[in-house]
Amino acid sequence: MNLNQITVPSRDLEKSIPFYEKLGLKLIVKAMPRYARFECPDGDATFSIHQTEKLPSGDGIYVYFECIDLDKYVDELLSKGIEFDELPNDKPWLWREARLKDLDGNQIILYYAGKNRKHPPWKI
Repeated sequence: MNLNQITVPSRDLEKSIPFYEKLGLKLIVKAMPRYARFECPDGDATFSIHQTEKLPSGDGIYVYFECIDLDKYVDELLSKGIEFDELPNDKPWLWREARLKDLDGNQIILYYAGKNRKHPPWKI
């Protein structure tokens, strides 16, 4: 089994599509007004957004995108006007992360974990 894609809800795809393109995702399907799909710049996974009237409550959805040179990538996004809730910093779980929210409040975590992504010291 392999993860194919993640889909998150959006109330307005016309606004969400440019946001995700600015993050570096490539738009490959645009079925307006209900659905859009993107390719990630690395790997085979895709990411999509679908139109919804009501967004999830509570903490909502967390989506993680791994970036090899996280700090440089975040600097590039800052220069494009992307706002972050948390700039790159080292976490106790041995990942370096930066956090932001998309226009619908979905949590987007850009991170670099290296070998610790699948092989942390506490691995079973």
